Amino acid sequence: MPTLSSPLDTEDLRVRVHKELEAFLEGQQPVLDAVGDELLPILDAARTLLAGGKRLRPAFAYWGWRGAGGGDTTEIVRAVAALEFLQACALIHDDVMDDSDTRRGHPSAHRRFAGLHRTAQWVGSPEAFGVGAAILLGDLTLTWADEMLFSAELPQEALVRAKPVYDRMRTELMAGQYLDLLEQARGGGSVERALRVARYKAAKYTVEGPLHLGATLAGAPSELLAQYSAYGIPLGEAFQLRDDVLGVFGNPTLTGKPAGDDLRDGKRTVLIAVAEERSNPSQQALLNRHLGDPHLTPAGVEDLRSLIEETGALGFVEELIVALVDESHRALDALSQPAHDVLDALTYAATRRTE
Repeated sequence: MPTLSSPLDTEDLRVRVHKELEAFLEGQQPVLDAVGDELLPILDAARTLLAGGKRLRPAFAYWGWRGAGGGDTTEIVRAVAALEFLQACALIHDDVMDDSDTRRGHPSAHRRFAGLHRTAQWVGSPEAFGVGAAILLGDLTLTWADEMLFSAELPQEALVRAKPVYDRMRTELMAGQYLDLLEQARGGGSVERALRVARYKAAKYTVEGPLHLGATLAGAPSELLAQYSAYGIPLGEAFQLRDDVLGVFGNPTLTGKPAGDDLRDGKRTVLIAVAEERSNPSQQALLNRHLGDPHLTPAGVEDLRSLIEETGALGFVEELIVALVDESHRALDALSQPAHDVLDALTYAATRRTE
């Protein structure tokens, strides 16, 4: 059985998660081959997407398990790796809803399948085919998440115990995605509403949910779950706020997304909510003109970046990230080793990243 060379060897865990994902996809190949070789592009698209990513959700689930007394086994690594398929589902569907061109430095799934349609010179709309195929791929990765988790050869009673946690996490994720879509349709609102989107779309599902899943698989008491929530919710919100900043100010070569993509999508983040609240009439007119423009030029992106900085919205969000991380750290003090040190390192990885 593999073991960590040290409690902080999170890179080793990333490698092990990746190997489990590759093995699972290898096992799916004969299933899809039996249907027909036309399914090969589906598997290739899944492999491309799953090859990237920070593996934060499996890491939080694994250390939720270890912090609850669970041992380092292949079975738990396989179980937590399933969360990467859940994340893949969320990313694929999110890209469809936002009409995004790229993901992790590659064409987004719906663009990839639209390109396949064009190359083959099939009949009908390449765009419609791409969207339909991507939706199905997202559904398939959601199915694979369930299959991988519940076939991980953990004790049956542990899986039964954890299923309500897993179900709630998935439901809250989809609810958060809907709130995000709704805020764009409404034209935005308050900082409070933007924070609610951040909490349900990403925060709970990125940190608290995985921690609870791993801990519940290990049979953790309710007191530990409460400690994980006190640590995980503020950290998850800080994670999403950092993601929002990167969506506007990030380097495309690091983020794998075009510069200012969130501005073209009209994302109603905390960053934008604060900028709107603090804008003067001319700044508000600039926001109204550029935010959500799918053809926004690099110059327009720069204009909005400047506005966000001038209104103090960027500074506000950066200060909020620091406050949330401090809150998370205070809750972390109640946790024991070895989880304490690794979760401390993951706090840094989740909120001070550049991609």
